[in-house]
Amino acid sequence: MARVKPFEEHTARYEEWFERHRHAYASELMAVRELLPPQGLGFEIGVGSGRFAAPLGIKMGIDPSPKMGKIALARGIQVVGGVAEALPFNDSTFDFALMVTTICFLDDPEAALYEAHRVLKPGGKLIIGFVDRESPLGRIYEQHKQENVFYRYATFFSVDEVISLMGKAGFGSLEFRQTIFKGLQELDEPEAPQPGYGKGSFVVVSGRKE
Repeated sequence: MARVKPFEEHTARYEEWFERHRHAYASELMAVRELLPPQGLGFEIGVGSGRFAAPLGIKMGIDPSPKMGKIALARGIQVVGGVAEALPFNDSTFDFALMVTTICFLDDPEAALYEAHRVLKPGGKLIIGFVDRESPLGRIYEQHKQENVFYRYATFFSVDEVISLMGKAGFGSLEFRQTIFKGLQELDEPEAPQPGYGKGSFVVVSGRKE
């Protein structure tokens, strides 16, 4: 539960990031939206303050941080307290699950993806958005992680590592989007997502429950 601590103590700083980097935030939202199913019952794992769930129309999320959950609640999200490794939902309940910049803060990512697989209906989708460790931004985050109140607790992943985790958990038919091709300070407008990965620092992968 140590990884919850920075989000409890620095909630305002977390929220400020989205205001300060509004073009990067908008770029990430566009990339996620392209792979998000247009309908069905979905929820967000690690919903945080609802920065993604709310604009994407997702009405339910799970998060271990009470302070973040209160903000999400104010944004119209039904928040369930809990962790990704032990989802408090029945088998085959949801059509899709979203996880944005959450995988790097999990205690056991492999267990979390198995849990996501369990609660999804056959054919359901898991959509994961994350900063690629091998991208320019990922290298910067990794190099300076001890200086950041959030990233010092993070374990960053490469795209290949996420692909491997999804395959082990039973997800196939993977699709990819990428965005943020410049440095955060260089963005003067949102960047349209592109298919694939390897160029953009923010990658979204969607997998189907096989």
